[in-house]
Amino acid sequence: MSSEIRLAFAHPSERSAATAPRGPLDRISLRDHIVEVEIGAFQAERGTTQRICFNIVVEVKPLTGPIDDDVDRILSYDRVTEAIAHELSAERLNLLETLAERVAERILLEPQAVRAFVRIEKLDRGPGALGVEIVRSKNTVHHEVAAEERPHPRLVFLSNEAIASDNLTAWIDQLESRKRPLILCVGPSKLPVPQTEHALTQRRIDLLAIEQNAWALASRDHRCVVVSTRTELDWAMKHHQTCVWAPSKIVLDAVDGPSAKRSDAVALAAWFAATFEASEMLVIGGDLPSEASVPLRAVPVEQKDL
Repeated sequence: MSSEIRLAFAHPSERSAATAPRGPLDRISLRDHIVEVEIGAFQAERGTTQRICFNIVVEVKPLTGPIDDDVDRILSYDRVTEAIAHELSAERLNLLETLAERVAERILLEPQAVRAFVRIEKLDRGPGALGVEIVRSKNTVHHEVAAEERPHPRLVFLSNEAIASDNLTAWIDQLESRKRPLILCVGPSKLPVPQTEHALTQRRIDLLAIEQNAWALASRDHRCVVVSTRTELDWAMKHHQTCVWAPSKIVLDAVDGPSAKRSDAVALAAWFAATFEASEMLVIGGDLPSEASVPLRAVPVEQKDL
């Protein structure tokens, strides 16, 4: 077996040693760290957990002077396992590649870290281990936006009566004039929705019924753009685009997601408002949710000024 092939299947620590840049670098490693989590793009991987195994090597700058047995002077192993736990709890992911990128990026936020070798394998998808391995350097990653830099949108829930109201355009005019990111949420229309005896199937059907109504709202005003992913929503907020939330992806990908029952549409919007740290939630033509962690205000459909 050639050295290149052997190295391709070797532990990340061997790859690190073989590809180390000039000058000595220390390494810390995490071997065979197994976590059970829901992940995967296939329908068979939804609603169930599987084991994934992490092997990680982090190259760090050598310390100058005595360590003095001081844990604050070194990159703790806990920071590696915390990076894994943080990214697994943030949202449900489809791809190991995405998870590996995010874990490497979070590790490389540490001041001592220089390069990260991340190997992740699924242990339950076949007779062997299926996985990915990446190498990232501190100067090549795109660090995430700090929480304080994220905009705090105004979230507005529109009832079906509000969507059909002649005041809709005027409401959007008023909301956009306040120069704050605006996200619109809706519930399902009054059309009949198929009913099944399978909870996960029914959850998807109910979410799709809400998304159908989101598209109906978008057809009433060209400024309303239907979006479904965190990336789209972040972009829309930064560029002051009025968007309508299509909930399926974010709800289904949430680690601790809310109820998706059709009758809970306002509560679902309140959960979303808290998730995206909305500055307030306005409910037009509907009842306020019983619980919410953002300021709430109700407006009757007949009211023209918001």
